[in-house]
Amino acid sequence: MNLSKDLEYRQFCVFGNPIAHSKSPLIHNFTFSSFINEIGFLGLYGRYLLTEAKSLRDAFFELKLFGANVTVPFKEEAYNQSDEIKGIAAEINSVNTLLLEDGCLIGYNTDAEGFYQTILPYGFKTALLIGAGGSAKAIAYILRQKGIEVNILNRSKERLKSFEEAGFICWGTQNFEPKPFDIVINATPAGLKDSTLPLDKDLLSKTFLLSKMAYDLIYGIYTPFLCLAKSVGLDAKDGRDMLIEQAVLAFELFCRYKVNRDLIRKRMKSIY
Repeated sequence: MNLSKDLEYRQFCVFGNPIAHSKSPLIHNFTFSSFINEIGFLGLYGRYLLTEAKSLRDAFFELKLFGANVTVPFKEEAYNQSDEIKGIAAEINSVNTLLLEDGCLIGYNTDAEGFYQTILPYGFKTALLIGAGGSAKAIAYILRQKGIEVNILNRSKERLKSFEEAGFICWGTQNFEPKPFDIVINATPAGLKDSTLPLDKDLLSKTFLLSKMAYDLIYGIYTPFLCLAKSVGLDAKDGRDMLIEQAVLAFELFCRYKVNRDLIRKRMKSIY
């Protein structure tokens, strides 16, 4: 590839903790270089281990970023530190994509639509969503928007309050009883760094036996959640496809929508 000495370089990254496992740099760097002629700049994308949530905004500007993705556990903080919120992020109070626009930090959410695209072909009507963080909010709202009944299960009743106020069916672990769901989604970090499950094993097993699919947002490892689902014969899916779909939408934002979405998706899937 012949690069002009006048070619503009733009820096991007993903913020998170933990972050070493993230495949986003692999996906975005390959795609930036693949579409350099179409987008007119060379994007450089890295990882950033953020130790304090309050330093997110400062880190963005200190690194002279043009855009960034935000992962666990900083999506709600990214919302709070944005100058302006656009799209569904304003409804769910969760931001996973930041963009520099006219010197301001603009917050978007690509998790919601990205996740939905991965389950669209199945025609699901009911979902059990385990977790109540930023990713869970994104998924809960997009599923309801698409006509899917959402049940939310979380250990902390305090974190369920906003979901209850928004009209979702909510369960604490103490009063949950297994019932059939088309899809059971793990939106917690359980299994990312350890061998824990997001719910008591017996309750989860019984729920799996009544359901059609188990979906873990964690990708790159076969989590205890997915292993348990497989052990009872349930179709199991990790977060790889969601990673790709939300990255496609984020890439569009980073590049100001100059590249065909299907081409971006195809290129990203070819590398990961």
